[in-house]
Amino acid sequence: MAEKNDFFQSKTVLDFNKSLEPFHLGPLWHAIPELMHKQPTPQAVPYLWKWETLYAKLMEAKDIFTPERGGERRAIYLQNPGLTGRQPWGWASTTQTLYAAVQLILPGETAPSHRHTQSALRFIMKGEGAYSIVQGERIFMEEGDFLTTPKGLWHGHGHPGDKPMIWMDCLDIPTIYAIGGTFFEHYPETIEQPQAPDNYSSHRYAGGMVRPISDRRPQAAPLGSYKWAQTLAALDGLSQYEPDPYDGYAVEYINPSNGRTASPNIASWMQKLPQGFHSKAHRHTHSVIYQVFKGCGYSIIDGVRFDWSEGDFLVIPNWALHEHVALADSYLFSASDLPIMEKFEVDREEGYEGQQAVTGVFEPLLP
Repeated sequence: MAEKNDFFQSKTVLDFNKSLEPFHLGPLWHAIPELMHKQPTPQAVPYLWKWETLYAKLMEAKDIFTPERGGERRAIYLQNPGLTGRQPWGWASTTQTLYAAVQLILPGETAPSHRHTQSALRFIMKGEGAYSIVQGERIFMEEGDFLTTPKGLWHGHGHPGDKPMIWMDCLDIPTIYAIGGTFFEHYPETIEQPQAPDNYSSHRYAGGMVRPISDRRPQAAPLGSYKWAQTLAALDGLSQYEPDPYDGYAVEYINPSNGRTASPNIASWMQKLPQGFHSKAHRHTHSVIYQVFKGCGYSIIDGVRFDWSEGDFLVIPNWALHEHVALADSYLFSASDLPIMEKFEVDREEGYEGQQAVTGVFEPLLP
């Protein structure tokens, strides 16, 4: 092996490698260790954003930026420090494939309608009274609701209520950017006007996962809003039985017309971790962004303890060993790139015997 390494570092080989550069050529024998890792080595790192920091910065932003003044959304994205400055996926990336942000809309504000080739989802964290209008349907949002806006659909936001509203956005921006598929279009007017009754799709699905017969043919978004009350009822039903050893009690938001994930490239789950639950450790090739909707606890990621509480965001990169501990009954919303990994047939999961030793504690940045 030493003789082989000496050969690759010899002046003859290095001079030849250099001679290829002016012709925009490169030596595979030199690059293959970086191109073909034995296992995933993500550039994204585990990280935790505290609610106190996010809220403080949103409150500062409300006095500086408005949708009317800036022409878009008052959203602050979560930049993974391991990806800062890296292209093509480093800018505005929470994982190597997904973007996440927190968005604030105030009473009386309007965020203009637009559409794009990125798929979007929203999880409502705080407040009431605002709506999203998607393809002509006004969807009024409540805490704990999940909303999906697949690629290519017109969507905007308005707030006729009287309380600020904050939600999580997640889009597949880094993925679509990396493959060169980005298209974006503003709506001809400020915001799309209603073309259907308010909350039309959630009324059609008031009975839960029994679908109207007209939805037997696949559609992009037959159900635009998944209500918290129904999600909670599903978790309560599961809670009568033993939890999954890795994920506790977990349900997935799906498109009822085709049985697939509600958003084409993003899997969305709601998990309940009962007080005292300590999951087994495992790792998988898909990365996950968690939003702590309720509760408190901690996660151990590659030996480092991350303490979380209500409102926090936690990112687990692909192939990072992780486990969760709930110090109170906790509800975690998550968005992951599992559908992307499945499409490329590289999804893989691996369990871990026992639980990890804690080698460090993450110190979050506070305002």
